[in-house]
Amino acid sequence: MMNRKVFFHKLLNWEYWPTFMFYLPNIPYVIYLAIKAKSPVFYTATNPAIKNSGDGTESKYKTVQLIPKKYRPKTVFATPNEDFKTVLMNIETEEIKFPLIAKPDIGFRGMLVKKINSENELKEYLKKYHINIIIQEFITYKHECGILYCRLPNEKKGTITSITLKKFSTVIGNGKSTLSELILIDERAKIYYNLFQEIHNENMLLIPKHGEEVILTAIGNHSKGTEFLGGNDLINERLINTIDTINKQINGWYYGRLDIKYDTFEGLEKGDNFKILEINGIISEATHVFDSKKYSYFDAVKAIKNHWKTVYNIAIINHKIYGVKYAKTFTFLKDMKGLRNYIKKVKKLSP
Repeated sequence: MMNRKVFFHKLLNWEYWPTFMFYLPNIPYVIYLAIKAKSPVFYTATNPAIKNSGDGTESKYKTVQLIPKKYRPKTVFATPNEDFKTVLMNIETEEIKFPLIAKPDIGFRGMLVKKINSENELKEYLKKYHINIIIQEFITYKHECGILYCRLPNEKKGTITSITLKKFSTVIGNGKSTLSELILIDERAKIYYNLFQEIHNENMLLIPKHGEEVILTAIGNHSKGTEFLGGNDLINERLINTIDTINKQINGWYYGRLDIKYDTFEGLEKGDNFKILEINGIISEATHVFDSKKYSYFDAVKAIKNHWKTVYNIAIINHKIYGVKYAKTFTFLKDMKGLRNYIKKVKKLSP
């Protein structure tokens, strides 16, 4: 019965619809742009600093290294065959403490991102997922947001087109119900019950105290239960100037989303007390529109269209004025095939 209720809840709430539902209506427009650009892969010239401009095939570790040191989380790269003692030594060298974050070097939409609390847990994670992994310090700032930024290569000033505030899924104890019961009576949390059961397996039968807040997830992805809230009303000149300053320290990055953990929004505006968890490229979306209380499905489709228009404008300027070459179509398709096979492999490893 619960599975049926969750199914219909997702069906009737467009924020849970599959990704292709937002891209399918825009295919004719993207084809039109490709014809204008005289290349089916024109978008690969958007961000020369990132492989294929950030289409999902790029290394997260390499893109993290683009972040100015002041805002970069401590990060370690671990290969599948690397000795665990070496991994621990590298973590110690970078002064990364537990808990920490582990995630695939290639991945998106929260795939296999996990908060790791101990050496044993990390060892099991690395053993289970025999792929390149990046290990990051867990940033303790309470707030997280996604800022979508773009700048035309021939202009000095960019703009922010989207701010998404991320609300981590929580439940409040009543002194009577178990954690499991609290999740099941929460309209949003119950949709992710299986995920939260895996994360809080040992605590599901515990009874939180009256008024006690239990944070169910520490990962700021929609697929991990985090709610996306539209924050475009927070866009202002001071924040744009701060992101502009960061952008100008990353040669060859003109479009994408910064995933940021921060202390206060006022501090973020000033350029203080925040860390950039990731830089995303052309597959970045204006995720503020997934606030279904403020926006409609058609707003989301329109936002995707605007995204492609911006990507096109940047790519054309890079190509025609600065000589940035488009990727070869055959090479690009080969990369896409490799990515598809990689995702299949990872899904087989997943529970």
